[in-house]
Amino acid sequence: MLVAQPVDAGLKPVAPLWGDGTLPLVPARSHPSPGPFRAEQIPEGSPYELSNGHPIFCLPTGRRGGLSNLIGGEVLETDPAVKAAGVGVGFSKDPSHLRAPDVSVGDFANEPGWAPGAPPLAVEYADTGQDEVELANKIAELLDAGTQHIWVVRLVGARRVEVHEPGKKVWLARPGEALTAPGILKNPVPVLALYDREAAHEAMLRNLLQRRGYESLEAALATASAEGKLEGKLEGKLEGKLEGKLEGELEAARRALFAVLKARRLEILEPQRNQILATRDLPLLERWLVQATTASTTAEALGEAR
Repeated sequence: MLVAQPVDAGLKPVAPLWGDGTLPLVPARSHPSPGPFRAEQIPEGSPYELSNGHPIFCLPTGRRGGLSNLIGGEVLETDPAVKAAGVGVGFSKDPSHLRAPDVSVGDFANEPGWAPGAPPLAVEYADTGQDEVELANKIAELLDAGTQHIWVVRLVGARRVEVHEPGKKVWLARPGEALTAPGILKNPVPVLALYDREAAHEAMLRNLLQRRGYESLEAALATASAEGKLEGKLEGKLEGKLEGKLEGELEAARRALFAVLKARRLEILEPQRNQILATRDLPLLERWLVQATTASTTAEALGEAR
């Protein structure tokens, strides 16, 4: 946010911020002629932007502005179509200009130094003390440098967002409406998501789910449910196969036992037949089968091994 300070139009650079005298401490309101400074003279982290070579002093952001910058930046950064987004990133279209929107969206590298050109989408948060003249200059310079959409989020008064686009009349978007940036963002951005944490978190959740391949929370839940059903079905099939295999082995062991008892002419009483048919313990049936080869009676064959 750019904050107004009293300026004497004829004031020349005064006490420098750094020892080499590269920058003055006072801002300039209008710049009819080129100033003496270049973007490369401004170190990262300094509170200055440049307009036609003139320094613009940018004061720290207040609590409300800082919170809004953070949540608005997160909503935009998580959009599935966004390659890069940042807070306070400096863009320099030429050595005489350096502009740092509160939030920028584009395709800039994760490297030190100023980004070239201008961001396709820029967001400015305007709170109390906003320097409207300098804000208008900044908007004009960003649009001239190639920015396609500038959203000015008004934190004072009724919640509203001013939308600036090249060659178009400025229009307002209010809570309940959504902002779009075709070719830059995949999803519309609810106006409220640029102010309100809960609305921002809801938009971020949608964005993050889409980055994982789910169109919405409902789609993710439906997929999870379907995967759970599929897993259960597969487990059921596996259990069925295992159960079928066991049944086959049990039946084979019972038949072998009956065959041995019959071959050895051992009488099988009805209770003994039912005991063999009811047994589902495969190792026990196998033990009975071994015992039946030497037992003198069926009762002995079905008894405990000695």
